Amino acid sequence: QVQLVESGGGLVQAGGSLRLSCAASGSISSINAMGWYRQAPGMQRELVAHMTRGGSTNYADSVKGRFTISRDNAKNTVYLQMNSLKPEDTAVYYCKGDPANPRLEGYWGQGTQVTVSS
Repeated sequence: QVQLVESGGGLVQAGGSLRLSCAASGSISSINAMGWYRQAPGMQRELVAHMTRGGSTNYADSVKGRFTISRDNAKNTVYLQMNSLKPEDTAVYYCKGDPANPRLEGYWGQGTQVTVSS
């Protein structure tokens, strides 16, 4: 069992920055990759950033050059640094842990709200 807890969301003006954190506990060895997702009101949840166990990263086109996913293995924590924020970045942001076995469901955090004002 894996538990994920997000933090760091809040209200920020367009052009500002936020840093989200995702603290993991439990059976960390079962996680093969970590991802940040977001869901805006009335929209589907979408992948924002992804990092494999080996450290390879991928980003949605909409956030490339602005967002950075990173990790601190000693703290069992994954981060999402968000710069040059835009109003369209407003959403609930979720951390997800993917198991090595793709047939398994994976693990989700509770989400943290990010609101970017004009």
